[in-house]
Amino acid sequence: MVQEDIKVKTHSKVEVASYEPSMWKVIFHNDEVTPMQFVTQCLIEIFHKTEEQAVTLVKSIHDQGKGVAGIYPYDIAETKSLETTEVARSNNYPLKVSIEKE
Repeated sequence: MVQEDIKVKTHSKVEVASYEPSMWKVIFHNDEVTPMQFVTQCLIEIFHKTEEQAVTLVKSIHDQGKGVAGIYPYDIAETKSLETTEVARSNNYPLKVSIEKE
């Protein structure tokens, strides 16, 4: 009995889909109660804006009625939104912060 060596060629191509999480905007809404200085501090401390960026954004929020504080993956946007709302409520301010898919 003759034994033959059998070689099998296999090619496997694995495609890895590149996954980018959807991005969400964190939106500050203007109100007539929350002081501009408080909103500025939130933007500096929670969103890591410079003072100049924060002041410019606060003026825009005041003039336009709302403004985008940042764009992040969902979990980060949600966390920053909730943190800002908690800080506002603990200071008795009605600041509204929402997130919206980009």
